[in-house]
Amino acid sequence: MNTCDLCDRHEAMLRVLALPLRDFGGRLAFQGTVSTVSAFEDNSRVREAVAEPGLGRVLVVDGGGSLRRAMLGDMLAEKAVENGWSGVIVHGAIRDSAAIGQLALGVKALATCPMKTEKLGRGERDVVLAIGGVVVRPGDWLCADGDGVVIADHALA
Repeated sequence: MNTCDLCDRHEAMLRVLALPLRDFGGRLAFQGTVSTVSAFEDNSRVREAVAEPGLGRVLVVDGGGSLRRAMLGDMLAEKAVENGWSGVIVHGAIRDSAAIGQLALGVKALATCPMKTEKLGRGERDVVLAIGGVVVRPGDWLCADGDGVVIADHALA
């Protein structure tokens, strides 16, 4: 599946994430049901999420767009692969980009930053996010590739 074809066929049903995301993962194209995290400069909830069975889901992390601390690094990305996550999208920064690029995981983020986050247990999981000009809800379906990210209320063929 690719995002351009989906937009051509299902334009009225799609929301396009309007963020300048870069590809960092070893998989450029990925899709799945959405799970969300909202947290600012604390990746405790990201750690919790990727430690659970991913079942092919995509984790969408709203890090508030912060580029001062990385919400995902190689250890959490490895855990996501081990547990069957399809991808992670970060409205913020990641680190360990070279290692993440070797993993069978889709990863899109705004940028990289070598600084890790604090681990204070802050943030929320499976909440509605408003990022990139769209609403992203837990249970939505997301498809990502080199052309962008599209979101629908349910899986599309």
